[in-house]
Amino acid sequence: MKIRIKFTRHGSVKFLGHLDLMRYFQKAIRRADIDIKYSEGFSPHQIMSFAAPIGVGVESCGEYFDIEVHSTMSSQEAINALNATMADGIMVTQYRQLPDKTPKAMAQVAAATYELYYKNPEDNPLELGKLEKQVDNYIIATNEILVTKETKKSVREINLKPFIYDFRIIDRNGPGFFMMLSAGSIENIKPQLVLQYLYEKTGLSFDINQIQIERQDVFFKSKKGEFLPLGAAGDCIE
Repeated sequence: MKIRIKFTRHGSVKFLGHLDLMRYFQKAIRRADIDIKYSEGFSPHQIMSFAAPIGVGVESCGEYFDIEVHSTMSSQEAINALNATMADGIMVTQYRQLPDKTPKAMAQVAAATYELYYKNPEDNPLELGKLEKQVDNYIIATNEILVTKETKKSVREINLKPFIYDFRIIDRNGPGFFMMLSAGSIENIKPQLVLQYLYEKTGLSFDINQIQIERQDVFFKSKKGEFLPLGAAGDCIE
């Protein structure tokens, strides 16, 4: 039986690396008496896979991982049991059963949404009137957003425009940004790359350490071509 779990992370736990977070949930699963399956072989481990892990320092309202279980309690019972073991800053919000043939969460990821805003509103140099025109000129109305993207394997120039599905100005104690970007294994776009491009075009000084990134949710593409939250692939267990 496949289960997809959604959780949030805020505060000091945003500084946990992916491996530390995975170990944390392995312990939490045991403490919550979730009847999880283990791999076979000389070194059995819990069958668990995360969807599009975020970087250190990024907060999130929507992170996901999949597990396989022999049997299960109801969704609400499992959420309560897991949250009873959680540290401050981490909260489980969904526990859903997936159809047997559902791909792993990471394989389904197609997009993610983010909000970016200044940690200290006093550092915010953005002027709403100017910003609206700049966003329209440099992000919305243009057909080409050329940036240099660095990965572990290469440095290449790419056009970000086809991978920006939504971009809006929001109010987070002053002007901030909402973005929906391509995510997953094909083309994973980091929101700070888009923001840095905008700042360079507008002549503003860009310091990522002043910016808080908060991922809102992670999405897969339905057969109808719609972006749906990863949790929508499963059903609550009564």
